[in-house]
Amino acid sequence: MTATEDTATGRRLIEAGAPVAGSMSRAAATVVFEPTAAMVWVDARFAASLRTVATDAADLPIGRERVRAGAALAFAVEYAATLDRSGRAVRGDAFFSERAGGRPLADDIAEAVVAAARNSADERRVRHLGYLLAEVAHSPDVDAELALRALRLTGALGWRQLGLLAGVGRRDRVPLPMAPLDEEPRAWSGWSAREDVADLQRSGLLDPPTSSPRPGGSALPRLRAADLRLTRRGVLLHRLLVLDLLHEDAVIAALADLGLPRS
Repeated sequence: MTATEDTATGRRLIEAGAPVAGSMSRAAATVVFEPTAAMVWVDARFAASLRTVATDAADLPIGRERVRAGAALAFAVEYAATLDRSGRAVRGDAFFSERAGGRPLADDIAEAVVAAARNSADERRVRHLGYLLAEVAHSPDVDAELALRALRLTGALGWRQLGLLAGVGRRDRVPLPMAPLDEEPRAWSGWSAREDVADLQRSGLLDPPTSSPRPGGSALPRLRAADLRLTRRGVLLHRLLVLDLLHEDAVIAALADLGLPRS
């Protein structure tokens, strides 16, 4: 395959993300593969990494996996361009440099993000996987192992759990309800949402941790949404997935499933 054919197939992969990322996919493909014709800009090293992973993944069969892969890269371009406009430069360490016996770390992370997006049946998560790729590329304090840890943690979370993390992470701006959470909701939907909170606590993403019964069977204080805090692990996911930008509707729906109004 010639370099021109490589470019065409890689570009088509990003454009294939349109069912999830919308018309932005075509614009993102232009930024990556034809930057002189683009309306926005991302760092050339970041664009080169995206070109590499898009070209490598170009042979994915037509289907939703291909759509999600292209959309993740399009969202990465979108957020990287936003960071550039805000004055945040890409990292200046060896993240984009060739390694002895290996490719740049940037390419490793990009491939891991594409793989995570391909496997994400809930396509609402794909936007924030793309954001993670751009955020890591602009964060010199985040090494490759930390980024991959965040991806592994994210893989175990559902959309509602991301909504809950987003809500707790922005609690200083939009306070959470003071009403106590029902420990054993009767409705299955409420029970499932309450289990989502408990799973976030058990996985070390939210404090306080789940409580153990007290000696003598004395009653435990009931957990309130307002009591929840992000742990350091939770802060990591909130930051790298850029959950500050998670749609407010997702937070409202998560609280509604818990039977709580948005304060």
